[in-house]
Amino acid sequence: MSHTLYLECYSGISGDMTVAALLDLGANQDVLLHAIESLNLKGYEIVISRVKKAGLDVCDFNVVLDKKIENHDHDMEYLHGHHHKEGHHHEDGHHHEDGHHHEAGHSHSHEEISAKHEHRGLEDIVAIIKQADLSDRAKETAINIFTIVAQAEAKAHGVPLQEVHFHEVGAVDSIVDVVAVAVCLDNLDIQEVIVPKLYEGTGFVRCQHGTIPIPVPAVANISAAHGITLQITNTQGELVTPTGAAIVAAIKTSDKLPGEMIIEKIGMGAGKRTYDRPSLLRAMLIKEKVFSGDIIYKLESNIDDCSGENLGYVMERLFEAGALDVHYTPVFMKKNRPAYQLNIICQEDLIEKLEKIIFFETTSIGIRRVKMERTILPRKIKHVLTSLGEADVKIVQPDSEKRFYPEYESVTKLCKMHNLPYFEVYQLIQRESMEMERDYE
Repeated sequence: MSHTLYLECYSGISGDMTVAALLDLGANQDVLLHAIESLNLKGYEIVISRVKKAGLDVCDFNVVLDKKIENHDHDMEYLHGHHHKEGHHHEDGHHHEDGHHHEAGHSHSHEEISAKHEHRGLEDIVAIIKQADLSDRAKETAINIFTIVAQAEAKAHGVPLQEVHFHEVGAVDSIVDVVAVAVCLDNLDIQEVIVPKLYEGTGFVRCQHGTIPIPVPAVANISAAHGITLQITNTQGELVTPTGAAIVAAIKTSDKLPGEMIIEKIGMGAGKRTYDRPSLLRAMLIKEKVFSGDIIYKLESNIDDCSGENLGYVMERLFEAGALDVHYTPVFMKKNRPAYQLNIICQEDLIEKLEKIIFFETTSIGIRRVKMERTILPRKIKHVLTSLGEADVKIVQPDSEKRFYPEYESVTKLCKMHNLPYFEVYQLIQRESMEMERDYE
């Protein structure tokens, strides 16, 4: 069964945070490890563990690199321009509790990696992904994420896409993170992804090219190109990584949460960097709470230059086309001009048809549209044979009681046929209908 994913990015987003949150949601760990192993990359091992963040038990996904290819992604002193100490080790900013390494057959040898592999281009990465044992959907997602980053980097540095050779995303840990995200999304059968906004910090961060402002150019370019909303916070530091922004750009289908939702499951992913807010990504599998009653639409338009005869004809046409109700309300418009507000109640599938009638038959130049919920009583139309003749009666049932309402057309027809007043015919049809219903029961 497909799911809708909601990513709550109050602490930003990165590749490893996303993988951890998806694993915590229930993505199959064995499927993930097999897919990553099939990339045929060397020089790392994976540690999946439970850690504490702000007192919360959350999942952590960590790609531990060999010393010879290790980058400074989680070294806070290096990232923010402070002196980088000799003998630097991979600092993840929190303690791993009950962590476990790859099972036998999944560990990776500490082989020396050439500079060529440290600075891979997009074509190199695409080739690695295509040969791996992944589903077609996972491959497409991973390649799309890397392409988005490459396009952003190409724009930032003013070079053609094919000439982009980027260390951070070309590195082993970034490749593993992105592919892991794609595999987990596929494994969870995520079809819709809602990301209202990304929260980002301020200041500067150090990278291969020097010290650059936050949001870093790649994140800013991705946000601009894909309509991602950024909310800048007072946090001094980079909350959104290029990989994290590209993941959102590649998988987001909406930035609007349903008015009411039911949370089916929650996953919490840990980040590695330490700022003034806990580095957490919360992911939720949700579904919209569906109103159990009836959904209808109201169409309305203010009209101040259309004759009464014209509007009467429009009402006839709208009812003939299937409108549930049509009425006019007297209003005063600008410059104190008397006018009418046309109101139509209809089902969603008739909106376009009814709007065409309004535009064609009136002087309206705009129609407002409102989605509405309504509670309706059980009802049925019954054809009855009375002492005056045949008539249609609407029977509604609020509880155990039944109410009988003769239809207008039936009443007027019998009034003309017998030359009787309306109220007398109405009451006769109503009374005889009730008696017949009791006899039937």
